Amino acid sequence: MARPILKQTGKFKSFDGTSIYYEVRGTGEPIILIYGLACLINHWHFQIAHFSKRNRVIAFDIRGHHKSQIPQARENISLEAIAHDLPRLFRELGIKKAHFVGHSLGAQALLKTYELYPEIFKSLTFINGFAKNPIKGMFGLDIIEPFFLFVKEQYEKNPAILDTLWKTAVDNPISMVGAGLLGGFNLKLTQFKDIEIYARGVSQIPLDVFIPFFEDMMKFQGEQVAATVKAPTLIISGARDNVTPFKFQKELHRLIKGSTLIRVPYGSHCTQLDFPEYINLTIDEFIESLDEPAIDTRL
Repeated sequence: MARPILKQTGKFKSFDGTSIYYEVRGTGEPIILIYGLACLINHWHFQIAHFSKRNRVIAFDIRGHHKSQIPQARENISLEAIAHDLPRLFRELGIKKAHFVGHSLGAQALLKTYELYPEIFKSLTFINGFAKNPIKGMFGLDIIEPFFLFVKEQYEKNPAILDTLWKTAVDNPISMVGAGLLGGFNLKLTQFKDIEIYARGVSQIPLDVFIPFFEDMMKFQGEQVAATVKAPTLIISGARDNVTPFKFQKELHRLIKGSTLIRVPYGSHCTQLDFPEYINLTIDEFIESLDEPAIDTRL
């Protein structure tokens, strides 16, 4: 019987004094997992269990989320701030380079990190990622941005009321099913327990954290950075992702020379939860291929 892999937890102070929580499991080449906006480490539980058998797997709560502290300065609730957190995480754990896997907003965070610290990347894997504002046409509609701006305006007028409405609206069974139907999850494949944990996690994210990150996500333009990426890159797309449709991953593939694009049939916006074994195997093969010697095909 295999012995359970122990979990090491810790916190470190980042560049602005914000305390960042992390978890480490396993030994070997390090793999860093970065989840998306208002998500949580549980999004990676299948990947953590798989890769920690032979890799050092590090997951962390992005600033303002769960066990990581909310930054005191609003301008440090941003993708750039997450990028500055990573070298501090590396210093804390004695890491020089790693493989990175980012989901959704985590892909934008990785692009910003690559722009500032390209030397720390062994490889990049984007799952349901995007380089620019994904809001236009999200769910096949153009109402998300106006609705967000309305919520932001109302929050600035009545923060206590909007915080209560936010928590109530997110943490209920109807919203969980709605998230699945709109492409956030595949209800036939993802365990409802994972959807429930996600919804409860979202409800714990204060709007004064969610709103700045959402604004930064809309403003971010990562196409120029993507075009400079030299690290080996794997791009995974869910064929039924209505949150960040295939066109976004296709654009990343076009911009990142030599990248590999995989489209997963029936995959939702959380492909790593829909098809964990396939995703794990795909990332395994990608990382293993980086260590294979080049084959001389000359006669």
